[in-house]
Amino acid sequence: MNESSTGAQAMERLLDLMARLRSPDGCPWDREQTPATLKPQLLEECYEVLEAIDSGSTPHLIEELGDLLLHLVFQAQIAREAGQFTFADVADGIAQKLVRRHPHVFGEEKVADAAGTIALWHKLKQAEKTERKGALDGVPRALPALMRAEALQ
Repeated sequence: MNESSTGAQAMERLLDLMARLRSPDGCPWDREQTPATLKPQLLEECYEVLEAIDSGSTPHLIEELGDLLLHLVFQAQIAREAGQFTFADVADGIAQKLVRRHPHVFGEEKVADAAGTIALWHKLKQAEKTERKGALDGVPRALPALMRAEALQ
């Protein structure tokens, strides 16, 4: 493990690098990208992370998780430039969700086991997603066909 920097320092460095790549004196290819143009690579990186997990290789997993993180940072940088949101908004949002969805850890709720945790998670998610009226709402349309068919069942 790399102990030369903290997670916060490493993340700040990555965010700074991406801002530089997208700057006027940065990389022409990076500057041309949009959320839509990055979609194919983002999906490919997700599959490469899954392959790295299956391989059992720690160095391979580190590399592929880094590539996936790059895409998250890339998308957030594009959004920041457009005045939509920042990487901090994304990180804060998921941190808040984790606290909300784990009242058995951060609150007074009690669960007996992992199954109880999953049931609680789904109950909390359903309460948060009031716009979802049917069982099929929330199934991503972009899922590969077989995964979407399974989710719809």
